[in-house]
Amino acid sequence: MSETVAELLRARSADDRVGLRAADEAWTWREVVRECAERAGWMAETAHREPGTRPLHVGVLLDNVPEMVFLLGGAALSGNVIVALNTARAADELAGDATRADCDLIVTEPRHAALAERVAARTGLPITEPGRAAPTGEPVPVAPETLLMLIFTSGTSGRPRAVRVTHRKVVVPGTVLADRLLGPDDVVYCPMPLFHSGAVMAAYAPALAAGAQFVLRARFSASGTLPDVRRYGCTYLHYVGKALSYVLATPERADDADNPLRVAFGNEAAPLEQRRFAERFGCAVVDGYGSTETAIALSPDPAGPPGALGRLGDGVRILDPATGRECPPARLDPAGRVLNGDEAVGELVNTRGLGLFDGYYNERADDRLRDGMFWSGDLAYRDEDGFVFFAGRDADRLRVDGENFGAVQVERVLGELPGVAALAVYGVPDVAAGDQVMVALVGAFDPERFAAFLRGRADLSPKWTPRYVRVADRLPATASNKVVRRALAADAWNTTDPVWWRPGRELRYRRLTGEDAARLHAEFESRGRGHLWPAGSTGSAAGPWESRCEEGDRGLRPGRERA
Repeated sequence: MSETVAELLRARSADDRVGLRAADEAWTWREVVRECAERAGWMAETAHREPGTRPLHVGVLLDNVPEMVFLLGGAALSGNVIVALNTARAADELAGDATRADCDLIVTEPRHAALAERVAARTGLPITEPGRAAPTGEPVPVAPETLLMLIFTSGTSGRPRAVRVTHRKVVVPGTVLADRLLGPDDVVYCPMPLFHSGAVMAAYAPALAAGAQFVLRARFSASGTLPDVRRYGCTYLHYVGKALSYVLATPERADDADNPLRVAFGNEAAPLEQRRFAERFGCAVVDGYGSTETAIALSPDPAGPPGALGRLGDGVRILDPATGRECPPARLDPAGRVLNGDEAVGELVNTRGLGLFDGYYNERADDRLRDGMFWSGDLAYRDEDGFVFFAGRDADRLRVDGENFGAVQVERVLGELPGVAALAVYGVPDVAAGDQVMVALVGAFDPERFAAFLRGRADLSPKWTPRYVRVADRLPATASNKVVRRALAADAWNTTDPVWWRPGRELRYRRLTGEDAARLHAEFESRGRGHLWPAGSTGSAAGPWESRCEEGDRGLRPGRERA
């Protein structure tokens, strides 16, 4: 079995079947490998590194375009490193990412040229057109542990960290998925961004390992998914988070199942949406578990209950973060709600080590490593039969639309909001997948001023924009005055404090009413996520959030000077 991405590429070097398609362009696998080899030659010429020194770190600010594939292959063949910069992040954040990842240069495209220029102005990095050069004569030696990519994620500290993605970290899941789900005649559809680990490990890698066609979509489009699947003959689709929800929201047609799709593989789709997608489009949906660190992997079991991630694997346990003891099985009511959440919900832990996690770049992982075990920060519970169910992330980490980030990052921005004495950011469940951002604040709140403040913040990622705002007299805190986010997250909307929200994409906030809560509750239930609705919330029109609410009231708390 191949142990490096370089070996997987060389295995395709004489393959004249179509390997890559994007829009109206196509390349055979032989041509793909040639393009990658020319990028490898360019990287070798650009680096001018002495033997034994750090390899070239190429920052890429690209959508899913062919150049991303060629650069990734070029790094694999030359022993250099791709730094995957998230195009959805603000320039200030990207500048910090590029600096911490030791980027030597930035490669971009016209769509992101202005953003790249702002990053370059803050870092002094050159923006370079990707070049081509004759491949080096002898293959550059790379090993399974050779660094290939740096992909950013978030930790409990709130600052994104660059995860070390080695060759083995890509080859192992790619080979496993190819063996289980793909053959050389399959066509893999990749609409998820290649600056995230999911698309690299669950779309690019298995396509390469199987010799299947790899179809790129520059950016995900719900309305474009089925036409693309039919146009290219796609048999395998990779998704993350709410992607299936967005596709299901497109107008239904009687011939939706008339398509070549055989399997959709991804993570974090709601159970009912997995079923509805499978029924509507006539394919299997395999929803797994994984993180950028890939220290823990769970394999879905088709015979398991809806929504289960699979059974606990060797060495993977659900432990109480406070005591380190294993959590007992969950007791479930007829609706599937956990009755003993305080004792059954714990953190997913690899008790035997790091799995495929090779550490963070230039940063310690002390918050993840304890007593030789990897603590994921992801919460879960198991039923009496050993099936595992995802229960969210700890209150300091959020995942919105497939993007992980820390609450502290958002708090740093919102902390400059005038008239606020204290605030805390935390995640609450999204109706479809992952989280939504909620902020609790003490002080004056004017929805129009709040929206205007958000619009004026270039350092606020669109996915960080709060969906809900709770206006409180005080925030729960420890004796050392640290805010207890977990308590706020557990309350969610189940509070007598006024709660404001923005129902749509526009930055317009209005009071959350009992009728709103009832509709939200119904949507949670309809998507199979009713068990995530906060305890004590009935969704009735007389919910506790209305006890202090009056229509049109904006100045709910007097303004205070911040220390």
